[in-house]
Amino acid sequence: MTPSLDRRTWLAGAFTAGAALALPACAMRADTRGFFDRKSLPIGIQLYSLGDEPQKDLEGTLKKVAAIGFRDIELPGLLGREPADVRRAADDAGVAISSVHIGTTGDLSVRTDPQRLADILGVLGARQAVVPMFPMPKGFKLQPGENLAAAFARAVKEAGETMWTDLAALLNERAALLKPHGIALGYHNHSVEFMQVGTRTAWEILAAETDPALVHFEADVGWIASAGVDPIDFFKRYHGRVRQLHVKDVKAGLVPNTAMRTDPTEVGSGTVDWARVLPAAWAAGARHFYYEQEPPFAIPRLEAAAKSYSYLAQLRA
Repeated sequence: MTPSLDRRTWLAGAFTAGAALALPACAMRADTRGFFDRKSLPIGIQLYSLGDEPQKDLEGTLKKVAAIGFRDIELPGLLGREPADVRRAADDAGVAISSVHIGTTGDLSVRTDPQRLADILGVLGARQAVVPMFPMPKGFKLQPGENLAAAFARAVKEAGETMWTDLAALLNERAALLKPHGIALGYHNHSVEFMQVGTRTAWEILAAETDPALVHFEADVGWIASAGVDPIDFFKRYHGRVRQLHVKDVKAGLVPNTAMRTDPTEVGSGTVDWARVLPAAWAAGARHFYYEQEPPFAIPRLEAAAKSYSYLAQLRA
């Protein structure tokens, strides 16, 4: 190494050390803020978690979730209201709607005229629409002695790969039509997507057959964990495709399955290692994090939401 290079190296090191010494003590301490504070992210909620309360009293429900601290809202639909009424209730409560679940059929669905769908989301202030579930195979019905979870699993198995390639094609087609309107289209998983259907799982088919430039994922951590899939591995594998997250926990002792069975609990009370999962989801591209919980509830729904919010607000990750 030449003398001049040694000098430059020494001067750089001396300057760095001097600058560090000159920093105030508070700047030398580690950042002890929680995950959401550090990322300047609001904690969101999918209103599905609150059962029929949002439909019965949207204004009161939004004010209650705002009082807890939630600021980012995902709607399970329009809740029987006009879009302007929903937006007014959100504005009055001081919350923002960022996402809406839309089905594969119905008045408000992925098949809705793109301009009309964009107009509805525009009124709400949302720029993301999410298909929350695969379409039911034709002729789907319960068999004697069969519960709904078992019926879902059987129907998916019987439908095979074609069901998922058809769904991927639908998502690609509709996402391409929505993109010029500024609307991003996503798909939300349950556990059944991790079922083997042919040579691949249903999820592998969806991921491979959907266009990453058009279709993103809303990853539901509770259902991923229920299927026995490691959420950290999932986020690494689908880096760049996860835009939204359902922050959902499951109790210990659940037997991993792809038959739509889970054992829900409040966030922070279950088995998910959120201190690792949330940063991994962020690294994968997630920018909206919605608390969600499935029934049955051990405590009142709003109390469960408040307990989960408190845990997330204080979580250092």
